[in-house]
Amino acid sequence: MFNKFIHRPVLSIVISLFITLLGLIALTQLPMTQFPDIAPPEVNVTTKYTGANAETCVKAVVTTLERAINGVPGMAYMSSVSGNDGTSVIQIIFKSGVNPEIAAVNVQNRVSSVIDELPEEAVKAGVIVEKIQNSMLMYLNILSSNTDYDEKFLYNFTDINVLKELKRIDGVGLAEIMGSREYSMRI
Repeated sequence: MFNKFIHRPVLSIVISLFITLLGLIALTQLPMTQFPDIAPPEVNVTTKYTGANAETCVKAVVTTLERAINGVPGMAYMSSVSGNDGTSVIQIIFKSGVNPEIAAVNVQNRVSSVIDELPEEAVKAGVIVEKIQNSMLMYLNILSSNTDYDEKFLYNFTDINVLKELKRIDGVGLAEIMGSREYSMRI
C-alpha cells in the first residue's frame, strides 16, 4: 500500500496539500484565547449579619437564600459556609458553557425576590452577588525598602490607593488584599 505513494508522487503531493488546506481552514475557524475558561463559572453570594453566630446566620439568612437560588438555570451545585463573625458565603457552581454574566444576573434576580424575608441587619450590611473566576490570574506584591512603613501601613496604603483602582479595571472580577488585616481600634 505504501508503494503506491512512492510510485505516484503527484498523489502524495495532492493529499499533503489537501491536509494542509484543511489545517489552515480549521486554524481560522477554531476559537483561541490566551486564558481559556476551563473551570466552570461560579457566582458567590456574600452576606454579613452583624452580631450573629454561624448557626443564626444559617437559620435566618442562608436557608432563605438557598431556597430562592436553588434551580437557577444552568446550576450544577451549590455550597455555603457561615462563620461566627456573621459572614456567610454561598457558592453557586454552574455547568461549563453557561455565560457567567447571565448566571450572575439570574442569581441576583433570585436574591432580590427574597430580600424582604432577610433580617434587617443583614440587609443593611448588604447582600453581595458577584461572579468569581476560580483561578488566580495575577498576584501583586507591595513592598517597601523603607523600614518606617510596616505591614499595617502598607495594607492601609494598598486598601486606600491601589485596590480601588484595580477593581475599576475592565474585566477584573475580584481584587482583594491577602495577608495581614486592616488597621482597627477597639474602644
